Amino acid sequence: MIANKLKQLWAEGKPTINGWCSIGNAFTAEIMAAQGYDSVTVDMQHGALDYSSLLPMLQAMRASGVVPMARVPWLEPGIIMKALDAGAYGVICPMVNTAAQAAEFVGYMRYPPLGQRSFGPTRVSFAAGSDYGAHANEEMLAFAMIETAEGIANLSSIAATPGLDGIYVGPADLTLGLTQGRLAPGFDREEPEMIAALNEIAAACKANGIRAALHCGTPEYAGRAIAWGFDMATVSGDSRLLAAAASASVANFRQLVGQIGAKSEKGAY
Repeated sequence: MIANKLKQLWAEGKPTINGWCSIGNAFTAEIMAAQGYDSVTVDMQHGALDYSSLLPMLQAMRASGVVPMARVPWLEPGIIMKALDAGAYGVICPMVNTAAQAAEFVGYMRYPPLGQRSFGPTRVSFAAGSDYGAHANEEMLAFAMIETAEGIANLSSIAATPGLDGIYVGPADLTLGLTQGRLAPGFDREEPEMIAALNEIAAACKANGIRAALHCGTPEYAGRAIAWGFDMATVSGDSRLLAAAASASVANFRQLVGQIGAKSEKGAY
Protein backbone atom coordinates (compact mmCIF):
# COMPACT_ATOMS: atom_id res chain seq x y z
CA MET A 1 0.00 0.00 0.00
CA ILE A 2 1.14 3.55 -0.72
CA ALA A 3 2.03 5.11 2.64
CA ASN A 4 0.44 8.30 3.91
CA LYS A 5 3.05 11.01 3.30
CA LEU A 6 1.52 13.33 5.87
CA LYS A 7 2.31 10.84 8.61
CA GLN A 8 5.86 10.53 7.33
CA LEU A 9 6.39 14.30 7.29
CA TRP A 10 4.97 14.77 10.78
CA ALA A 11 7.15 11.94 12.10
CA GLU A 12 10.12 13.92 10.79
CA GLY A 13 8.92 17.00 12.66
CA LYS A 14 7.90 18.88 9.51
CA PRO A 15 4.70 20.97 9.27
CA THR A 16 2.51 20.49 6.20
CA ILE A 17 0.44 22.70 3.92
CA ASN A 18 -2.99 21.59 2.76
CA GLY A 19 -4.81 22.76 -0.36
CA TRP A 20 -8.59 23.14 -0.52
CA CYS A 21 -11.02 22.36 -3.35
CA SER A 22 -14.55 23.76 -3.26
CA ILE A 23 -15.14 23.71 -7.01
CA GLY A 24 -16.51 20.38 -8.18
CA ASN A 25 -14.24 19.84 -11.15
CA ALA A 26 -11.55 17.24 -11.82
CA PHE A 27 -9.37 19.67 -13.82
CA THR A 28 -9.42 22.19 -10.98
CA ALA A 29 -8.43 19.41 -8.55
CA GLU A 30 -5.64 18.33 -10.88
CA ILE A 31 -4.30 21.88 -11.08
CA MET A 32 -4.41 22.32 -7.30
CA ALA A 33 -2.70 18.98 -6.71
CA ALA A 34 0.17 19.96 -9.01
CA GLN A 35 1.10 23.11 -7.07
CA GLY A 36 3.27 21.52 -4.39
CA TYR A 37 0.81 21.05 -1.53
CA ASP A 38 1.45 18.15 0.82
CA SER A 39 -2.25 17.31 0.79
CA VAL A 40 -5.40 18.57 -0.93
CA THR A 41 -8.86 18.33 0.63
CA VAL A 42 -12.08 18.14 -1.37
CA ASP A 43 -14.83 19.97 0.52
CA MET A 44 -18.07 18.01 0.38
CA GLN A 45 -19.65 20.07 3.17
CA HIS A 46 -19.66 23.60 1.79
CA GLY A 47 -18.12 22.99 -1.63
CA ALA A 48 -20.14 23.11 -4.84
CA LEU A 49 -19.94 19.34 -5.33
CA ASP A 50 -21.12 15.91 -4.20
CA TYR A 51 -19.83 12.32 -4.32
CA SER A 52 -20.15 12.16 -8.12
CA SER A 53 -17.63 15.01 -8.27
CA LEU A 54 -15.42 13.71 -5.45
CA LEU A 55 -14.45 10.47 -7.18
CA PRO A 56 -13.06 11.98 -10.42
CA MET A 57 -11.37 14.73 -8.40
CA LEU A 58 -9.49 12.14 -6.35
CA GLN A 59 -8.60 10.31 -9.56
CA ALA A 60 -7.24 13.53 -11.07
CA MET A 61 -5.02 14.13 -8.03
CA ARG A 62 -3.34 10.72 -8.10
CA ALA A 63 -0.61 11.51 -10.63
CA SER A 64 0.76 14.35 -8.48
CA GLY A 65 1.44 12.15 -5.45
CA VAL A 66 -0.35 14.62 -3.17
CA VAL A 67 -2.21 13.12 -0.20
CA PRO A 68 -5.96 13.23 -1.08
CA MET A 69 -8.42 14.10 1.66
CA ALA A 70 -12.11 14.94 1.97
CA ARG A 71 -14.28 16.95 4.31
CA VAL A 72 -17.60 15.16 4.62
CA PRO A 73 -20.91 16.99 5.08
CA TRP A 74 -21.63 15.59 8.55
CA LEU A 75 -21.02 12.79 11.04
CA GLU A 76 -22.75 10.10 8.99
CA PRO A 77 -21.27 6.65 8.34
CA GLY A 78 -22.34 6.24 4.72
CA ILE A 79 -20.55 9.24 3.27
CA ILE A 80 -17.47 8.79 5.49
CA MET A 81 -17.01 5.22 4.28
CA LYS A 82 -17.73 6.13 0.63
CA ALA A 83 -15.14 8.93 0.76
CA LEU A 84 -12.56 6.43 2.02
CA ASP A 85 -13.54 3.83 -0.57
CA ALA A 86 -13.19 6.52 -3.26
CA GLY A 87 -9.57 7.08 -2.26
CA ALA A 88 -9.43 9.73 0.46
CA TYR A 89 -6.48 9.14 2.79
CA GLY A 90 -7.97 11.39 5.43
CA VAL A 91 -11.44 12.56 6.42
CA ILE A 92 -12.32 15.84 8.14
CA CYS A 93 -15.63 15.61 10.01
CA PRO A 94 -17.43 18.86 10.96
CA MET A 95 -19.17 19.83 14.19
CA VAL A 96 -17.76 17.20 16.56
CA ASN A 97 -18.92 18.43 19.97
CA THR A 98 -18.37 15.52 22.36
CA ALA A 99 -15.99 12.64 23.00
CA ALA A 100 -18.83 10.26 22.16
CA GLN A 101 -19.21 11.83 18.72
CA ALA A 102 -15.44 11.71 18.21
CA ALA A 103 -15.42 8.00 19.08
CA GLU A 104 -18.33 7.40 16.70
CA PHE A 105 -16.41 9.15 13.93
CA VAL A 106 -13.27 7.10 14.57
CA GLY A 107 -15.38 3.93 14.47
CA TYR A 108 -16.57 4.74 10.96
CA MET A 109 -12.95 5.26 9.84
CA ARG A 110 -11.53 1.89 10.95
CA TYR A 111 -12.12 -1.70 9.95
CA PRO A 112 -12.86 -4.22 12.74
CA PRO A 113 -11.67 -4.82 15.37
CA LEU A 114 -10.82 -1.10 15.71
CA GLY A 115 -14.09 0.15 14.26
CA GLN A 116 -17.13 -0.66 12.17
CA ARG A 117 -16.10 0.43 8.69
CA SER A 118 -17.65 -1.81 6.06
CA PHE A 119 -15.21 -3.50 3.70
CA GLY A 120 -15.52 -2.58 0.03
CA PRO A 121 -12.56 -0.48 -1.16
CA THR A 122 -13.94 -0.25 -4.70
CA ARG A 123 -11.55 2.34 -6.12
CA VAL A 124 -8.96 2.80 -3.40
CA SER A 125 -7.67 -0.78 -3.70
CA PHE A 126 -6.48 0.19 -7.19
CA ALA A 127 -5.29 3.68 -6.25
CA ALA A 128 -3.53 2.77 -2.99
CA GLY A 129 -2.57 -0.86 -3.52
CA SER A 130 -4.11 -4.32 -3.46
CA ASP A 131 -3.08 -4.77 0.19
CA TYR A 132 -5.09 -1.68 1.21
CA GLY A 133 -7.32 -3.60 3.61
CA ALA A 134 -4.37 -4.83 5.65
CA HIS A 135 -2.93 -1.35 6.24
CA ALA A 136 -5.81 1.13 5.97
CA ASN A 137 -6.40 1.36 9.72
CA GLU A 138 -2.85 2.67 10.22
CA GLU A 139 -2.74 5.01 7.24
CA MET A 140 -6.13 6.76 7.18
CA LEU A 141 -6.34 10.08 9.07
CA ALA A 142 -9.38 11.01 11.16
CA PHE A 143 -9.68 14.76 11.80
CA ALA A 144 -12.52 16.02 13.99
CA MET A 145 -13.58 19.65 13.68
CA ILE A 146 -14.16 21.56 16.91
CA GLU A 147 -16.29 24.54 15.97
CA THR A 148 -18.62 25.30 18.89
CA ALA A 149 -18.59 26.40 22.51
CA GLU A 150 -19.64 22.85 23.44
CA GLY A 151 -16.73 21.45 21.48
CA ILE A 152 -14.27 23.73 23.27
CA ALA A 153 -15.78 22.77 26.63
CA ASN A 154 -15.16 19.11 25.74
CA LEU A 155 -11.79 19.74 24.09
CA SER A 156 -9.72 17.63 26.48
CA SER A 157 -11.93 14.56 26.22
CA ILE A 158 -12.29 14.87 22.44
CA ALA A 159 -8.52 15.16 21.98
CA ALA A 160 -8.05 12.06 24.15
CA THR A 161 -10.32 9.90 21.96
CA PRO A 162 -8.50 6.67 21.04
CA GLY A 163 -7.84 6.47 17.32
CA LEU A 164 -8.42 10.16 16.60
CA ASP A 165 -5.52 11.53 14.56
CA GLY A 166 -6.13 15.23 14.90
CA ILE A 167 -8.36 18.27 15.31
CA TYR A 168 -9.07 20.53 12.36
CA VAL A 169 -10.13 24.09 13.19
CA GLY A 170 -12.52 26.03 11.00
CA PRO A 171 -12.12 29.54 12.45
CA ALA A 172 -15.34 30.94 10.97
CA ASP A 173 -17.68 28.53 12.76
CA LEU A 174 -15.47 28.54 15.86
CA THR A 175 -15.80 32.32 16.04
CA LEU A 176 -19.58 32.15 15.66
CA GLY A 177 -19.80 29.40 18.28
CA LEU A 178 -17.57 30.99 20.90
CA THR A 179 -18.90 34.53 20.57
CA GLN A 180 -22.54 33.64 19.87
CA GLY A 181 -22.50 35.81 16.75
CA ARG A 182 -20.90 38.81 18.47
CA LEU A 183 -17.99 38.58 16.02
CA ALA A 184 -18.45 38.06 12.30
CA PRO A 185 -17.13 34.75 10.91
CA GLY A 186 -13.86 34.75 9.01
CA PHE A 187 -10.30 33.49 8.81
CA ASP A 188 -7.10 34.76 10.43
CA ARG A 189 -8.55 35.91 13.74
CA GLU A 190 -6.76 38.65 15.65
CA GLU A 191 -9.07 38.88 18.69
CA PRO A 192 -7.21 37.82 21.87
CA GLU A 193 -10.03 35.45 22.87
CA MET A 194 -9.85 33.64 19.53
CA ILE A 195 -6.07 33.41 19.53
CA ALA A 196 -6.29 32.01 23.07
CA ALA A 197 -8.77 29.37 21.86
CA LEU A 198 -6.50 28.38 18.97
CA ASN A 199 -3.54 28.03 21.30
CA GLU A 200 -5.67 25.96 23.68
CA ILE A 201 -6.56 23.57 20.86
CA ALA A 202 -2.93 23.26 19.73
CA ALA A 203 -1.87 22.54 23.31
CA ALA A 204 -4.57 19.90 23.82
CA CYS A 205 -3.51 18.14 20.63
CA LYS A 206 0.12 18.17 21.68
CA ALA A 207 -0.74 16.83 25.13
CA ASN A 208 -2.57 13.89 23.57
CA GLY A 209 -0.07 13.15 20.81
CA ILE A 210 -2.41 14.07 17.94
CA ARG A 211 -2.15 16.67 15.15
CA ALA A 212 -3.59 20.16 15.08
CA ALA A 213 -4.69 21.75 11.79
CA LEU A 214 -5.98 25.24 11.05
CA HIS A 215 -7.74 26.74 8.05
CA CYS A 216 -6.06 30.06 7.25
CA GLY A 217 -6.60 32.86 4.75
CA THR A 218 -2.98 33.82 4.13
CA PRO A 219 0.49 32.19 4.23
CA GLU A 220 1.54 34.76 6.83
CA TYR A 221 -1.15 33.69 9.28
CA ALA A 222 -0.42 30.04 8.53
CA GLY A 223 3.18 30.66 9.56
CA ARG A 224 1.96 32.05 12.88
CA ALA A 225 -0.23 28.97 13.35
CA ILE A 226 2.76 26.67 12.89
CA ALA A 227 4.66 28.73 15.48
CA TRP A 228 1.73 28.22 17.90
CA GLY A 229 2.11 24.47 17.54
CA PHE A 230 -0.18 23.57 14.63
CA ASP A 231 1.07 20.72 12.45
CA MET A 232 -0.91 21.51 9.32
CA ALA A 233 -2.25 24.72 7.79
CA THR A 234 -4.70 25.14 4.95
CA VAL A 235 -4.09 28.37 3.07
CA SER A 236 -7.18 29.76 1.31
CA GLY A 237 -8.74 27.52 -1.38
CA ASP A 238 -9.38 27.14 -5.08
CA SER A 239 -12.36 29.51 -5.37
CA ARG A 240 -10.74 32.27 -3.29
CA LEU A 241 -7.39 31.90 -5.03
CA LEU A 242 -9.08 32.06 -8.43
CA ALA A 243 -11.06 35.14 -7.44
CA ALA A 244 -8.00 36.87 -5.99
CA ALA A 245 -5.83 36.19 -9.04
CA ALA A 246 -8.58 37.28 -11.45
CA SER A 247 -9.31 40.42 -9.44
CA ALA A 248 -5.62 41.35 -9.31
CA SER A 249 -5.27 40.77 -13.05
CA VAL A 250 -8.27 42.97 -13.86
CA ALA A 251 -7.13 45.71 -11.46
CA ASN A 252 -3.67 45.70 -13.03
CA PHE A 253 -5.19 45.96 -16.50
CA ARG A 254 -7.41 48.89 -15.46
CA GLN A 255 -4.44 50.67 -13.95
CA LEU A 256 -2.25 50.20 -17.01
CA VAL A 257 -5.01 51.23 -19.41
CA GLY A 258 -5.65 54.29 -17.24
CA GLN A 259 -1.99 55.24 -17.45
CA ILE A 260 -1.98 54.80 -21.23
CA GLY A 261 -5.11 56.92 -21.49
CA ALA A 262 -3.60 59.65 -19.34
CA LYS A 263 -0.47 59.73 -21.51
CA SER A 264 -2.58 59.87 -24.68
CA GLU A 265 -4.56 62.80 -23.34
CA LYS A 266 -1.38 64.67 -22.46
CA GLY A 267 0.03 64.05 -25.94
CA ALA A 268 -3.09 65.53 -27.53
CA TYR A 269 -2.26 69.04 -26.38
